[in-house]
Amino acid sequence: MRPADTPLPPWPQQAPGPKPVDDRLCLQGILYVLHNDVSWQLLPLELGFGSGQTCWRRLGRQHEAGVFEKLHHLLLAEQHAADALDWTRACVDASRIRAKKKGEATGPSPVDRGKTGSEHHLICDGHGTPFKVITTAADVNDVTQTLALVEGVPPVAGKPGRPRRRPDALLGDKGYDSNPNRRELRRRRILPVISRKGAPNIKGLGKLRYVVEQTFSLLHHFKRLAVRWERRLDLHDAFVSLAGGLICWRRLKKTRP
Repeated sequence: MRPADTPLPPWPQQAPGPKPVDDRLCLQGILYVLHNDVSWQLLPLELGFGSGQTCWRRLGRQHEAGVFEKLHHLLLAEQHAADALDWTRACVDASRIRAKKKGEATGPSPVDRGKTGSEHHLICDGHGTPFKVITTAADVNDVTQTLALVEGVPPVAGKPGRPRRRPDALLGDKGYDSNPNRRELRRRRILPVISRKGAPNIKGLGKLRYVVEQTFSLLHHFKRLAVRWERRLDLHDAFVSLAGGLICWRRLKKTRP
């Protein structure tokens, strides 16, 4: 991976004031918060990452420049080149989390006594590698995000020819039951494998869909994502993008000798 593949936003050449904290150190501070869910104000200065305020500002700046999203896409391409992605199917699901400070994309949770929360909508490949995560209010119906997730799969390069972004099939539970969505998926040449409400579950579907629940477990193992503290949606999504890239990086390391 070359630095040029994930360019950081440049600093002004003649910016007044002290020299900015190194981007690598700030990233370490951001990762510390992501893993340990400490308050920005309590980020230990003795670790040398800069102040919590500095790391907080750097998180927003780098997310605005698309750094974490580009990193995620680059790692997906590396996995595609290593034949580590399963395009025969993609899985969709959603998981709700509490939002302690409310903010953008929050609402009353129907499964948590109406407490304020957000919902992560996820699409992953057949192995559980995350393609896209969308954050909405907790009271948003899962089915409304089906096509947005499919459209959110990035063009994945890594092999000769056009980048790939379309799985062969899409697997979902009864929460994604929608005939208009099925028609749209077929129009995109994606086979919908979605259980219908009021009918038995498709046989064997659970054994294929367990990977998306496993991916949610990995995603929410980052403590900052198990409970939402950011009022600003862009900062929360920055953490989500970074966590998705880290999951891809760990999977990529397992495919290499």
